[in-house]
Amino acid sequence: MTRPITAGVDGSEESLAALDWAGREAVRRGLPLRVVHVWRYADSLATADRDTQHAWVSHAVADAVRSVSERHPGLAVSTDVREGAAAAELAEAAARAEMLVLGSHGHGAVVGFLLGSVGQQVIAETTRPVVLVRAGDRPAAEAGGRDVLVGQHGGPDDSAEVLRFAFETAAARGATVRVVRAWTLPPVFAYSPGSLKLLDDAGGLEPFEKKALAKAVQPWRERFPRVPVTEHVEMGSAGQVLLATAGRAQLLVVGRRARRAAVGPRIGSVAHGVLHHAACPVAVVPHA
Repeated sequence: MTRPITAGVDGSEESLAALDWAGREAVRRGLPLRVVHVWRYADSLATADRDTQHAWVSHAVADAVRSVSERHPGLAVSTDVREGAAAAELAEAAARAEMLVLGSHGHGAVVGFLLGSVGQQVIAETTRPVVLVRAGDRPAAEAGGRDVLVGQHGGPDDSAEVLRFAFETAAARGATVRVVRAWTLPPVFAYSPGSLKLLDDAGGLEPFEKKALAKAVQPWRERFPRVPVTEHVEMGSAGQVLLATAGRAQLLVVGRRARRAAVGPRIGSVAHGVLHHAACPVAVVPHA
């Protein structure tokens, strides 16, 4: 089954930028585009019954779809107008998509139908990648973005899905993948005879981190031999290092743990930080 790229729209400037981004990405990947709008009946509008309000929503979505279809005449576009709770409906739509693309205010909370905790809930609950796009986003060629920047941590299995998404995206764009691994000094009690031997064999902490990064990236270099790759290891917190190196990125890719926390939906501190402060679109990819 071919999964579409799905864009959530609500009429805001941010969501229309997300729709534009999703349309361009669908063309690059040769995938259909699905446009989803979630609405709720407002009984406070005494002059408009449910059918009338539904018609208003449908017309607004049709206008947005018409605009993206005119820019990409060969793109297959479908619409999905839903009534219900935004977070649940968007998460369900994402489950059947290659990725879900939404508008983000940037430098603040996610807005529109994602006001408050809904955006975080959608990102935390779906098992598919979610891309957040700010208003005013431009095609990478116009914006000067060169790299698909991706954060890597742990071993090869820990970051496999995140690296897969980054390499697939870069391959579709003819872009370079820049893989970043941040590291910090571990507490003294974390050292054990086994870990000390590994560090000694690697020649120290930074060489150890560089070898770990190279090992995680190597399978993807082999799988995507035409995608240029640069590797960057830097001491510091992951969020700060990624933001510091994201100035010329056309997309920033980060991961989040797919398991649900006991206290409710979580997206992780790194994803939370870059979603609020990165100037470029951000993709959040769930992994085990």
